Amino acid sequence: MRRDRNDSDRHSRFTRRALLLGAGQAALLGGLAARQYWLTMVEGGKYRVLADDNRIGMRLQAPSRGLIFDRTGEPLAANRNNYRVVMTAEKLRQAEESMERLDKILGLGEAERKRLLSQFRRFAPITVKENLSWEQVAQIEFNGPELPGVAIELGQTRDYFHAELMSHIVGYVGRVDRKDLGEDDDPLLQLPGMRIGKKGIERRFDDKLRGKAGAVRMEVNAVGRVVRELDRSDGEPGANLLLTIDLELQRWVAERLKNESAAAVVMDVISGDILAMVSVPGFDSNVFARGVTQSEWNELLNHPMKPLFNKAASGAYPPGSTYKMVTALAALEAGVIDVWTALPCSGSIDMPGKDQKKYCWIHPGGHGWLNVHGALAQSCDCYFYEVAKRVGVERIADMAFKLGFGRPTGAGLPEESGALQPTRAWKQESQSKAWNVGDTYNLGIGQGDMLATPLQLAVMTARIANGGYDVKPRLVASVARARDKLTAPAVQTVPDAPSLRFKPANLNAIRQGMVMVVNGEHGTAWASRIREREMAMAGKTGTSQVKRITESERDRKMSQSELPWHLRHHALFVGYAPLDNPRYACALIVEHGMGGSATAAPITRDIMIQTQKLDPSRKPGRFKNAAVHGVPDPNLAERK
Repeated sequence: MRRDRNDSDRHSRFTRRALLLGAGQAALLGGLAARQYWLTMVEGGKYRVLADDNRIGMRLQAPSRGLIFDRTGEPLAANRNNYRVVMTAEKLRQAEESMERLDKILGLGEAERKRLLSQFRRFAPITVKENLSWEQVAQIEFNGPELPGVAIELGQTRDYFHAELMSHIVGYVGRVDRKDLGEDDDPLLQLPGMRIGKKGIERRFDDKLRGKAGAVRMEVNAVGRVVRELDRSDGEPGANLLLTIDLELQRWVAERLKNESAAAVVMDVISGDILAMVSVPGFDSNVFARGVTQSEWNELLNHPMKPLFNKAASGAYPPGSTYKMVTALAALEAGVIDVWTALPCSGSIDMPGKDQKKYCWIHPGGHGWLNVHGALAQSCDCYFYEVAKRVGVERIADMAFKLGFGRPTGAGLPEESGALQPTRAWKQESQSKAWNVGDTYNLGIGQGDMLATPLQLAVMTARIANGGYDVKPRLVASVARARDKLTAPAVQTVPDAPSLRFKPANLNAIRQGMVMVVNGEHGTAWASRIREREMAMAGKTGTSQVKRITESERDRKMSQSELPWHLRHHALFVGYAPLDNPRYACALIVEHGMGGSATAAPITRDIMIQTQKLDPSRKPGRFKNAAVHGVPDPNLAERK
């Protein structure tokens, strides 16, 4: 009886436990089913996206950089395919081993290996070397099993077809550095091997030339290695640029300045187009596009004629007597002199309150009595000392600002200098000294603290030549997307710029003085006149001091040729042509050329003759097909 009762109790307990266990299992399974339903049906989309994020990787693709052409459609900068070797490693040790093997093939050197390894990031690609030869590509592919994480990629490199001739205008591209990353948050800059504009037009218009990135979708495994490519978009190529520069004229001017340290700017006085901007010597911008070596950099940096420096837009020089038009026009506009006001020149003028003299460089014996025409023609310093004193520094500076001095012209180069237009306030602020009459004398003849660029001198000449219109210089004629047409520079017959509101009689007086400089028998550039009447030129000579002439040197009548080259005067000339209907202005400086009349004027005469022969602003028929040198035809608009 008791045994039966014990068996019954055990059976009851087992049954209860089985029920509890079954209920627990049912609850667990129900919970799992509910969770599965929740994850699958309710939040399935969310986790599908997360799974794809883990499985699929995205890599940006650099777009094709925009092309650059001269005004006739001649290519100046384009792209060329190149093979590069890229390494991706999981661990630093793996990267070191691959780099050692690549060194045997490519000859990287220890310093380059260390530099590349310093860029190591887990699974981040490193561009080891670009512009590989076929032999190097073949060797890397052959040794592929021993080079884990190493791959050959097809990239693009920048080609400059007239590199030395256009180096200061077009500029060049270079590797992205930390400064670039700090200034620009474009993810394109993170790409290995990415190049951006560093100088010139390449830098100024980098955002347009760069284009928009494409992307590649790749399937990756759990450790991030690429399994396969799913799809890709090519992005948007950069915009194409058409410059105002006429390559044929640019080449001719550079050849005329060969062997000098010099700069010249030729400008259309109506449209503001810069037709030539030459700074010699230049440099090969392709060297920077591929990556300059230390020895190449040192050679360029230590060259006595500074080939890396754009003398035309960045060089700041005392303008010398080419500035006398500013002083004369300021005085005429202020009414302190008129066209017929005559002033005496005895060869020197006493400095007020000092036992010093200011001399007339051109004619130490004195010019006699001169009006503004004669003073400009014969470049009489004493006349302009007196005129400057009468009109004052404020009105001279105001006129200078109107004619383009004291600030960058905005032509389109980021390296352009504003040079220096001194004023009373500037001297007090920068030197803690008061302005004095000696400063006014120096300013009146473009010396002392006054500095100008050849580009600014060309702008001044253009504004005088075109009748006093505030024409702005420009280097880029048109910008267009890769699939659109570039608009060639249109023929312009009247200035599209506001008037500076000079009195016509005063402006005519300045222009007549410039005519007499070149075409009058007593003019300082009489020997450099253009004899063909339809091409005749007006202008102004200038010579600016590099070294102050001492009294003993003046007494000994020391010649400039006796001085070392770097201490000789700079030679300058500004001019416009033709006389009857001015179209072109030119500004020229020959560093240490000694004299504007002897050195700069004859060169400018030749440049102005060649410019008028080509007549690039009024002869549109020289437009070429751009499909040369392997450059794809960008469908440029032909001129009618």
